[in-house]
Amino acid sequence: MTGRSTSDSTGRRMRRDPQGGPPPRSGRSTTTGRTRSWRDSPLRRITPWLFLAAPLALLITFTYVPVASMISYSFTDWDGVSPERENVGFDNYVQIFTRPELFRVFFVSGYYLAASVVQIAVALYFAVVLSFDLRFRNLFKGILFFPYLINGVAIGFVFLYFFQDGGTLDAVLSWLGVATDHPWLGDPASANVSLAGVSVWRFTGLNFVLFLGAIQSIPGELYEAAELDGAGKWKQFRHIIAPSIKPVISLSVILAISGSLSVFEIPYIMTGGATGTQTFVIQTVKLAFQFNKTGLASAAAVVLLLIILLITWIQRRLVPDDKVDLV
Repeated sequence: MTGRSTSDSTGRRMRRDPQGGPPPRSGRSTTTGRTRSWRDSPLRRITPWLFLAAPLALLITFTYVPVASMISYSFTDWDGVSPERENVGFDNYVQIFTRPELFRVFFVSGYYLAASVVQIAVALYFAVVLSFDLRFRNLFKGILFFPYLINGVAIGFVFLYFFQDGGTLDAVLSWLGVATDHPWLGDPASANVSLAGVSVWRFTGLNFVLFLGAIQSIPGELYEAAELDGAGKWKQFRHIIAPSIKPVISLSVILAISGSLSVFEIPYIMTGGATGTQTFVIQTVKLAFQFNKTGLASAAAVVLLLIILLITWIQRRLVPDDKVDLV
């Protein structure tokens, strides 16, 4: 009978649906006929955003907001102190590319760019050699990575005494019978070469660890198969190691280029930018805090950011990351 009620074993009355079927159970949907789970809860959709809220807030507050402020300052002649900011349009950008004393610092980055090539080559060589079975390889790994753990300011002071007149380098050369009175940090060419050499000594360990980790992730069966086919170490590097670590090499090139354009602490500690060793970042810091030209310094920082982004984009277009299947 339609709409009829019935009783269960305990005497409670249970209402049937109009079609005469069994009564709906609690926790089940009357329209879909399935139990509502966590997947159907609206809270599930917003849970990932709750976890991302704090890091996104920090990222926006301390990265994107300062970058936006820097871009707005670059169109003004603000001195960094006074509340007045006169809009000068693109005049700051024109000065950067037309004033020789401002644009000349880009050529100093060429020393560090050349040093980065040496740094990547040395790191890759030692990573390949130490990836094979070798005595005391763990000791050599620690020796190569140790300079990267030292504070940059401490490295600057150590090598400041190393290159000074009558310092460590002159003493070692005198022991070898080489007499020299050359001022290593007094001549622009030798000073930049010396500072670039310090950069190589410090950052080779970082690239070494990146390359070594990528090489050790290659399955050992590939080396065994190559040895059975008679492939030597060079062929193993050319056909197995190099294609496998191509994304890591690409990352190292990007870091090397951006690092060569943004060198700061080592030349700032050792020379303060004197004798032709002033880098782009040292110049920007001096413009902002020594000459109170915050607008011009902001424009310089924007130009540096755009150059790094452009070089990164070109590099990614020329050398795209191909998926490497090792198995």
